[in-house]
Amino acid sequence: MKLRFFILTAFTCIQPAIAAFAEEHKIPAFTAYMLPNPESARISEERGVTKWIDATQTVNWYGRFKSTGELTAKVELRLPAGVTSQLQLTVDGKSHKTTATGKGNDQLVTADFSQFEISDAGYQTFELESLNDTGKPVGEIAALILDGPATANVHFNLKERRNAASVHLAYPVPAGNDVEAFYCEVTAVEDPTTTFYMACGWHRGYFGMQVNSPAERRIIFSVWDSGNEGIDRKKVADEDRVQLNGKGEGVYSGDFGNEGTGGHSHLKYMWKTGEKQRFIVTAEPTDKTHTDFSGYWFHSEHKKWMLISSWRAPKEGERLQGLHSFSENFGGNNGHLLRKARYANQWIRTPNGAWQELTTAKFSHDSTGKSDRFDRFMGVEDGEFFLSHGGFVDGYTEFGTPFERAATKAPPDVFELPKASPK
Repeated sequence: MKLRFFILTAFTCIQPAIAAFAEEHKIPAFTAYMLPNPESARISEERGVTKWIDATQTVNWYGRFKSTGELTAKVELRLPAGVTSQLQLTVDGKSHKTTATGKGNDQLVTADFSQFEISDAGYQTFELESLNDTGKPVGEIAALILDGPATANVHFNLKERRNAASVHLAYPVPAGNDVEAFYCEVTAVEDPTTTFYMACGWHRGYFGMQVNSPAERRIIFSVWDSGNEGIDRKKVADEDRVQLNGKGEGVYSGDFGNEGTGGHSHLKYMWKTGEKQRFIVTAEPTDKTHTDFSGYWFHSEHKKWMLISSWRAPKEGERLQGLHSFSENFGGNNGHLLRKARYANQWIRTPNGAWQELTTAKFSHDSTGKSDRFDRFMGVEDGEFFLSHGGFVDGYTEFGTPFERAATKAPPDVFELPKASPK
């Protein structure tokens, strides 16, 4: 009787563990990335990966494993009746091949790649290759399916949004300081397209540098309107609109929307990765309800400060508040790539002309970084703050964690800034 009780108790205790191991994980294909060309196939929430006909391109999923051991891997796909597709899946350095045969009528079929071994905890890549001739449809990829002991507590992003999490630095300003200027330096370490490294942010705008394409980069300065319109600037009343005071040579200016509305400006300039970029934003109240916000960037080739643009903000009358920096991946098809920049030498200037150094920064992230993407963190490197996100690399910082850098005790050499030229 005692032996029977012991066996029953032991079985009951291990049953939850067996259940955990046996849990099937279905990772939608719309969360995957095409490599090396992110636009080589269509990826949508409705159909997964479609129009994949180039055998030189691969479908890639990324997951964070807390356990090691065996797992089984399958891929669900759709194929016309009787049509075959030869596929190969590579996991942790091992590759398995299989052939799937279609059933037609939009029915899902399974490509079974059998067992793999996860040897180390951390991020793993699941790379699906086509062994078909280029030009032959591979099929519509619907999902990656995993189970087995190694999948206990595994984490994948399961949402259609494939952007890396946005990450931020907030700079506390000692009480009693009125801030008329905010200075910050940024050095890009990595430079994927659709990356915005924002240097000087405040309660009414942002200022930084962006990678738009392999052939185009920008210096961007934007200021938000007053009011609550979030999408369409045409709906913003004249008394709520920021007005352009002036801009630098070669600078484009116009409207922006969909993230609040306001005045946008940018200079197309191929700033260099690894080269420090210098930014300063100023605030000059013109009366009790208006403030002129101006953004200046140091042109390293011309060796002088350049006005990007200056805007008069209504319903304001205040100087700079809520100082911060951030890094953003604004295009999802390359959200698997690492983004990293260093943010250095933060200073504020008060209305009496005194400079004060800011050596503390507090980390935060957007909603994507809360539970979908954990590859986001900050730190201090060579005396400078850094932000890192994307890449599916190990590294994690808790929301709200403060960091301190060593003081440089060297105020920026900002003596005379150019005036706003006529519009």
